[in-house]
Amino acid sequence: MRKGQAESLFSGAEKDALSANAPLAVRMRPRTLDEFVGQEHFVGPGKLLRRMLEGGTITSLIFYGPPGCGKTTLAQIIAGQIEAAFHYLSAPAASVKDIREIIEKAKDRLIEKCQKTLLFIDEIHRFNRAQQDVLLDDVENGVLTLIGATTENPFFSVNSPLISRSTIFTFEPLKKEDIFTILTRALKDPQRGYGNLPLDVEPEAMEFLAVMSDGDARKALTALEVAVLSQQKKSGKERICIDLETARESIQRKSIVYDGTGDTHYDLASALQKSMRGSDPDATVYWLARMIAGGEDPRFIARRIAVCAAEDVGNADPLATVLAASALQIAEFVGMPEAQLALAQAAIYIACAPKSNACAKAIWSAVSDVQSGRTIPVPPHLRDSHYEGAKKLGFGIGYRYPHESPLGYIKQDYLGQPLEKPYYVPKDIGREKTIKEYLEKLKKQVAHFEREGKKKGTEKNGQAQDE
Repeated sequence: MRKGQAESLFSGAEKDALSANAPLAVRMRPRTLDEFVGQEHFVGPGKLLRRMLEGGTITSLIFYGPPGCGKTTLAQIIAGQIEAAFHYLSAPAASVKDIREIIEKAKDRLIEKCQKTLLFIDEIHRFNRAQQDVLLDDVENGVLTLIGATTENPFFSVNSPLISRSTIFTFEPLKKEDIFTILTRALKDPQRGYGNLPLDVEPEAMEFLAVMSDGDARKALTALEVAVLSQQKKSGKERICIDLETARESIQRKSIVYDGTGDTHYDLASALQKSMRGSDPDATVYWLARMIAGGEDPRFIARRIAVCAAEDVGNADPLATVLAASALQIAEFVGMPEAQLALAQAAIYIACAPKSNACAKAIWSAVSDVQSGRTIPVPPHLRDSHYEGAKKLGFGIGYRYPHESPLGYIKQDYLGQPLEKPYYVPKDIGREKTIKEYLEKLKKQVAHFEREGKKKGTEKNGQAQDE
């Protein structure tokens, strides 16, 4: 067996027969780094992974990204580039015994042939802690090179010791232009693709497949294969035509990649809230649509909208919180798809509302003081005095009822000690501007009454002295 090829139980002829009958997406896998499409941020000229490969060696790697963007393919290319034996394991089907057997083979291969072994583990996040721990020593000692592929954030799904021994590369969905390149290659390649067939593919069909595959090369190639095979069987003409309608039938409905408990869930929730906070109604409704189309629980969406209303709009427009509460109630009451109307109304309203986080900053600051500073006891005059014996304890004595004043406000101590700085500082925005003006007006009116009171008191004292 030539270095760089995966170990196989099949002869050359058997492998050729299997390859000829493999799906188009398998047949069209890139064989070299130059054929690889996408991920230019680490595979492109001068980028980290290419520099590592040009140096002839790599560390253990973790490939993190969505399906169909080249994780498995790139691992196979790397194995050939560094002339390593390639082993593939699917984490859901693998056991600790399988891992130990590969490790023993890797040791023998290293001793007898001085050949490296590359172990590719697909869906490595599905390995439990014990299975991941089995790899640690041999990965660290260089007995084998590990490449783990995962669609979930490795910092949450892979053991920290394994993370520290690996370099993480984040894969992005392929661009539309990348999918075009891959589809064009498949149409032109005479050995692995359809280069020998009399094919006419309309540009609109290619555009549709590139968009609807959503950055997934496997999905795009599978759809092209379905289109070609279906037309090949029913076409009695000299040439096979793939038009837009054929492309639509071949890929059917676009699937939305959405993990209700993983990164996508939290990333989209973050994008929705930041778009509302940033006063961008178009981005807001797009991220909302992504969550709805992905099957997100409408109650979760409603809770995020409610949090944004209270945190980012606050008293600048109190109606935002009212609408958010209504959207939450409607989402629970009517369910989907009707609930999306109320969710969209509330989210767009919040995006367009004036913004103030003064209320949020007030409670964050106060809670921080409560948790880190000395607890302030309730002053006696503010304590509950609606029971027999309260007055004997001095509770409630000295409290002044604000409505006794024509302003509905009487200046008195409500805390028991002075604050270094105020908690609530309203902004000059929306309804909060009115609140700020009202509070400032109260202070001025109280100061005026105090001056008048002192003035009258001085006059009375003068009259008493004259008498």
